[in-house]
Amino acid sequence: MSDKKSVRLNKLVKEFNVSIDRIYSFLEAKGIEDLKPNTKVSNDIYMDLLGEFDSEKKAKLSAELLSKENELAKAEEIIKQQEAEEKAQKEAEEKKKVELELKVKKESAVAEQEKEAEEKVKVPAKDEIIKAKIIKKELKILGKVDIEPKKSVKPKPETPKVVVQDPKQEEKIEEPKKVEGITKATAGKLRGVKVTGQTIDLTQFKKPEKVEKKKRVRIVKTKVDPKKFKKAVRPVKKTVEISPEEAQKRVRETLAKLQGRGGKKSSVRNRKDKRQAHRDVADVENQEKAAGDHTIKIAEFATASELAVLMNVAVTEIVTTCMSLGMMVSMNQRLDAETIQMLVEDFGFKVEFVGADVQESIEEIIDTEDQLEARAPIITIMGHVDHGKTSLMDYIRETNVIAGESGGITQHIGAYEVTLKNGKQISFLDTPGHEAFTAMRARGAKVTDIVVVVVAADDRVMPQTKEAISHAQAAGVPIIFAINKIDRPTADVEKIKGELAEMNLLVEDWGGKYQSQDISAKVGTGVPEILEKIILEAEMLDLKANPNRRAQGTVIEASLDKGKGYLSTLLVQKGTLNVGDYVLAGSYSGKVKALLDERGETRNNAGPSTPVVLLGLDGAPTAGDKFHVIESEQEAKKIASRRAQLQREQSVRTQKHLTLDEIGRRIALGGFQEINVIIKGDVDGSIEALSDTLQQLSTEEIKVNIIQKAVGQISESDVMLAAASDAIIIGFQVRPSLKARKLAEAEQIDIRLYSIIYKAIEELKLAMEGMLRPDVEEKIICNIEIRETFKISKIGTIAGCMVLDGSLTRQTGVRLIRDGVVVYTGKLSSLKRFKDDVNEVKKGFECGMSIENFNDLKVGDIIEGYEEVEVKRVLK
Repeated sequence: MSDKKSVRLNKLVKEFNVSIDRIYSFLEAKGIEDLKPNTKVSNDIYMDLLGEFDSEKKAKLSAELLSKENELAKAEEIIKQQEAEEKAQKEAEEKKKVELELKVKKESAVAEQEKEAEEKVKVPAKDEIIKAKIIKKELKILGKVDIEPKKSVKPKPETPKVVVQDPKQEEKIEEPKKVEGITKATAGKLRGVKVTGQTIDLTQFKKPEKVEKKKRVRIVKTKVDPKKFKKAVRPVKKTVEISPEEAQKRVRETLAKLQGRGGKKSSVRNRKDKRQAHRDVADVENQEKAAGDHTIKIAEFATASELAVLMNVAVTEIVTTCMSLGMMVSMNQRLDAETIQMLVEDFGFKVEFVGADVQESIEEIIDTEDQLEARAPIITIMGHVDHGKTSLMDYIRETNVIAGESGGITQHIGAYEVTLKNGKQISFLDTPGHEAFTAMRARGAKVTDIVVVVVAADDRVMPQTKEAISHAQAAGVPIIFAINKIDRPTADVEKIKGELAEMNLLVEDWGGKYQSQDISAKVGTGVPEILEKIILEAEMLDLKANPNRRAQGTVIEASLDKGKGYLSTLLVQKGTLNVGDYVLAGSYSGKVKALLDERGETRNNAGPSTPVVLLGLDGAPTAGDKFHVIESEQEAKKIASRRAQLQREQSVRTQKHLTLDEIGRRIALGGFQEINVIIKGDVDGSIEALSDTLQQLSTEEIKVNIIQKAVGQISESDVMLAAASDAIIIGFQVRPSLKARKLAEAEQIDIRLYSIIYKAIEELKLAMEGMLRPDVEEKIICNIEIRETFKISKIGTIAGCMVLDGSLTRQTGVRLIRDGVVVYTGKLSSLKRFKDDVNEVKKGFECGMSIENFNDLKVGDIIEGYEEVEVKRVLK
């Protein structure tokens, strides 16, 4: 097609297999107008269309044109070489010709000199004698002359070497005088060289040179030698362990080849070996390709569960690996790029981060020492549930937060700012102590300066206390122990200090480095002392930040208020956050409309180490996300939309589809079931904790799928999604709207509402246990001894028995035992007492019975009665 000068557009539609509208739009973009289906386009435009719609064909045509140009260039070089050779040959011939002419002239000059010398030597005598002598002399040179009568023979002159003598020098031949009876020769005298004036072309005597024909280059296909190939394939990069079954299979194949070679022809065997060699080549290429597929593409700050899906490993392995590295993570906790890199390399994969340019587009401001100013410390209070963390905060703040908590336990992270009597400020983060809120405690440990671990003196060091200590040690922050509830009579402070010492945590009273204080959050004993220790530890840390810059910090919590919209609890770590700033948090952005403190009062700005509630974001960011103040609203929206797109791509990439292997596994299990759950909550941290815990309940037989999780009340769209996916809706401290409730009743969607997290977990756990197929166990209910046997025709053998223990019924399964060995297992065909059929015979009574399809009954045999009982299964 490239050789044609022009081509019509309707032909290009068939060639490119695209609509003519796409071709129109492309040509209009090039500035070409008045387009019709029969419009002809030039070759240049055709090449542009090829590059747009068929790049492979364009590349092929370009390669052909390039090869033709190379051939033309080679032909021109050959022609130039031939012309140069011809030119050199002509120059050599002209040179030889000039040399020949010089030689002839030289010879003619020598001949003239000889002639002159002869003339000088002549003696005066008779003319005839002189002529006869001359003729005789000349006859010797020319040849013999026959002088018989009436016969005259002309002498054959010698062929002159070169004729270049001037014609003027030619002498006239003297005619001999006639003498009677003598005929004299009439041949002319030959003197020297006769010059004719013509030039002899010597090239006509030259034989034509043989032209060597250019041999045709044969195309030889590379033959695959099976033996050579097998030798070359031996060094494999990775050693693959072969199972015993595979080894036996290869041995059998080798034996079959050796035994079967005798009957086949060599040509058939060679063809078979070549085919096998080609298959081996393809297998090696496939192995190399599979080795290259170990690179996973993932967005930065992906969750542990998403990373597990991409690497096709269990999420528990990810969590275990992180714990071995000193990091406490949960399933839905986001991991930074450095952690993802370590985990991926640990599992033998390579990672490629997509969207790294988004993170790099945020300008990082580096503060100098002159710009830094002292800031308030950030204190995180951690510990086991019901050990008095919130009570301590209430006493410090002189409020009663715990009265507003459901069940008397904290279920979301709280951020407070406290001003002491001496004017110093401290920011407190109150974290939940329930085991489900691991991620919240981890976030609290990351953003804090000092961790206060509260331990009840009347209890012991609980698992959540140990976990809180692990979070603090992983974050590398100092720890202060507050031993609470010393006012109770069962309090034992020394016992708590001893348990801490067993964990290699020695307090200062025991000669260690960790500060501790005995307090009573209810009465207030020891609270001023622990505040002094907190301030002392903060002064040793020398905490500083730059308030005169754009704000930067961490999202502590996010929620949805019906009247206000999305509320985000932020902790400012650097700079100052002002009303009117453009904030970017995760995949959401917005303008700061209002700033509220923990009591709901408005404020105009928030400096470093200040917790504040922000109103103005267009969504609820994930707890733990970093927030930045961006210079312009357009840039903030651009980065937020890019991040949202990356999250959507990540969710599609990590979505697992049902495979044949999974179907086979479910069929093998028999009773595989799924529970689809939609979670709606008041704050993002509680939703994360609940979804983590519910997903951990999944077993091989029952899987919990979290279809959607979001903050806010239960809406109609949630009910419609639940109806489409056959899911249940769990509302945590939220209620459905009136329309959503009516739609749920019409669609028969189950909506469960909870205020305490462990009640939600327990109920779902019970529901999953009810879905499990119960275990069937065998229970022995009686033992019977045969005392006598009676054989009755047409009926069989009847056994007279005594019930030793338990009770026997008609539906009871029986097992005949003879000498301790089970002989037969079956059912009763009849059960009688005397002549009456009965349904039950109890211990100590006699009865008669017959066993269905079995008559080999003997005196002394024991009959064991049993029944199968279904036992409820419990989730492990």
